[in-house]
Amino acid sequence: MKKIIKELYPYVIIVIIVILVRSFIVTPVRVDGDSMNNYLLDGQILVLYKLAKIERYDIVVLHEAEDDNIIKRVYGLPGEKIKIDHNKIYVNDEVIEDNYGLGKTSSYDEITLGADEYFVLGDNREISKDSRIIGPINKKNIKGQTVFRLFPFNKFGTI
Repeated sequence: MKKIIKELYPYVIIVIIVILVRSFIVTPVRVDGDSMNNYLLDGQILVLYKLAKIERYDIVVLHEAEDDNIIKRVYGLPGEKIKIDHNKIYVNDEVIEDNYGLGKTSSYDEITLGADEYFVLGDNREISKDSRIIGPINKKNIKGQTVFRLFPFNKFGTI
């Protein structure tokens, strides 16, 4: 019996490490839907980095509702003023670059984000359920940043 335990010990350690890494550092996520077209497509598999410092234009996974995760791009950071007018995104009264938006971006009245709030948009603006609909996202609802694409293999690499 002692010999079996001794042989299984390294495997048990490996399983524990994998569980800890997946629970607290990185985990795979699947793109579900078309709100991030054309940059991310339905069915793609990404790696989510849970310890990331969130920056503008990062793609993040949000816990939006019970057992429902959504993937969006960050446009507004904590404390910033955000407004969308005539398809232009304003941050602190200055137009920012929007190289990712597909379609018309509907207007949104100016708001000031709280200390733990982010403003997110889907790249496919005309169908995306994002901060224009659900409001600012609290930091506690951000699971992490997508950093790598695993599948499809022809798109394998960093995001």
